[in-house]
Amino acid sequence: MSASAIRNAFSAGNGIFRLAPNWVPRSFCIPGRRIKLHPDDYYALGGQRGGIDERWLGCTTPADNGPLTGRNEGISHLVTPGGELIPLTEAVAELGAELLGERLWKEYGCWPVYSKFFDNLGPLPHHVHHRDEHAKLVGQRGKPECYYFPPQLNNHGGHFPFTFFGFEPGTTKEQVRECLVNFTKGDNKITNLSKAYRLEPGTGWDVPPGVLHAPGSLCTYEPQVASDVYAMYQSLVDDQIVPESLLWKDCPADRVGDFDYLVEVIDWELNVDPDFGRHRFMRPVDARPEAEMRDGGYLDRWICYKSPAVSAKELTVLPGRTAVIRDEAAYGLIVMQGHGSMNGLALETPALIRFGQLTSDEYFVSEAAAKQGVTIVNASATDPLVMLKHFGPANPEWSARFRQ
Repeated sequence: MSASAIRNAFSAGNGIFRLAPNWVPRSFCIPGRRIKLHPDDYYALGGQRGGIDERWLGCTTPADNGPLTGRNEGISHLVTPGGELIPLTEAVAELGAELLGERLWKEYGCWPVYSKFFDNLGPLPHHVHHRDEHAKLVGQRGKPECYYFPPQLNNHGGHFPFTFFGFEPGTTKEQVRECLVNFTKGDNKITNLSKAYRLEPGTGWDVPPGVLHAPGSLCTYEPQVASDVYAMYQSLVDDQIVPESLLWKDCPADRVGDFDYLVEVIDWELNVDPDFGRHRFMRPVDARPEAEMRDGGYLDRWICYKSPAVSAKELTVLPGRTAVIRDEAAYGLIVMQGHGSMNGLALETPALIRFGQLTSDEYFVSEAAAKQGVTIVNASATDPLVMLKHFGPANPEWSARFRQ
């Protein structure tokens, strides 16, 4: 696709790209069926690929789904005014700082984050995302991530709406190593050493790299660093055996079989933090005084704010109101509820989406457009217009509020 097509789409949207739905399967997951995909389409890529239980948002990171991974799988695509699809990676490469802003482009040379909906019927295995020092050994980046549980996508809690995080204080490395050695012997019982927290819609968690976590079965909005690095440390979950290959995933070839290395990957102090819940749990925080925001026709709340690597907001434009919303950084957004427009572009919340169908519920907003301010109109007299927005590292507004 030519550079002119990218620039024409960028100009037509006044610095805003409309994005196509970006569906990702996982062979080891069972879809929770809460991400609005048509019931006939959760296995649209074939049974061998597994069910579609993720939608990736504003993403320039390819999915790592093994040898059957499709071309550009996981990569978001912008939609031109003529309906053509262009990988967001190409738009970032062409526009650079025009899209992301000088600060991010100079430091990273890419869009360094993305978000996703994770929608699994049951829990995931206790697993870890590597820190930079270990991820770079396999050519990847470390992966901080955050969780938020949107009320709009959690009409049911799935089989196990509880997440295990880390280990109970007093757990020893020797106990964890023994569980890893027993990985191929059935249930290695690693969650016996952990603690589960009940998940609550409308709240979230901060998950630094190196922290073991076994995500529960609420549908989750997950802003995170642009990486798909991980390793599964639990051998049996929800009556399913986890392949041993996933224990050694993203392990350097010369360290495969080295259980001491697997223990080294763990950020031990964070995992045994006796105040883990207080340090990592997040309730929404108003971005400005509530009375001031209501007067302006909106509510803007931080939902992910404990990591310098990625942050997110929930924006609500009140029924029948028009609001001008300014942010200090580029962001990807997904509409959760209601309908209206943004700078004249349609905002719609589909009830059902066919695989391959285009929608008007997802956009990418350039830094210049965000700073200038977007005009959002809620076209309903009764229904709030709600969207989630994810930002890259050290968003200046986040830094002014939360950086210590």
